[in-house]
Amino acid sequence: MQYDGLAWVIALLAVLAIFIAARILLNSHWFLGWLRGTCGIAFLALAGLIGLVAYDLYSYAPLPEDKPLATLSFQGDGTRYRVSILEGGHERTVTLEGDLWQLDARVLQWKGLAALIGLEPGYRLERLSGRFLAIEQQALAQQAGVALATSPYGIDLWRWLRLGQHDLLMFDPQAYRVTYLPMADDAVFSVSMTPTGLLAQPVNQAAKQALQDWQ
Repeated sequence: MQYDGLAWVIALLAVLAIFIAARILLNSHWFLGWLRGTCGIAFLALAGLIGLVAYDLYSYAPLPEDKPLATLSFQGDGTRYRVSILEGGHERTVTLEGDLWQLDARVLQWKGLAALIGLEPGYRLERLSGRFLAIEQQALAQQAGVALATSPYGIDLWRWLRLGQHDLLMFDPQAYRVTYLPMADDAVFSVSMTPTGLLAQPVNQAAKQALQDWQ
């Protein structure tokens, strides 16, 4: 609910920018109409940008306590797997090729005043990747990676903060990864956040056997 609320607050800023733009564009008592139009268009552009940031932030969810971030179930068909990803109460299915799988996630930590007032860290599953052990197979793979989330029109708050090293005195963007683990038919893995990063654990015997055979 926290990230829904934050998204709505930012969206309200977009509405305010639209209101200001409308006041400027519809005011017929002023001079320099071209300047008025320029300012109005600038506020409309600002409103659109803020709205896209709000939409991007809406894709994050609070880190769950004492629960896995996601559970991955694999159903194999040769070297192609149907992967069901259960995240909270939402389940989605993707297709992945390979012998091994890897999961990338991003986290927005809070610091400074934001942390003091109790804002919770948020996360977003970013990408599920597959890899063949044989180089020849990897070169021919057509479904070696699946994006689990995207930012609209390239407006990516997390990437802007991380790559540009902008923290705005409140954000601490972090990247986490489950390094390659084996895929196997009927295998189920759970992925949880720990103090040292993401941890994937086998849930059933098929997953445990796959880890034993791989190691």
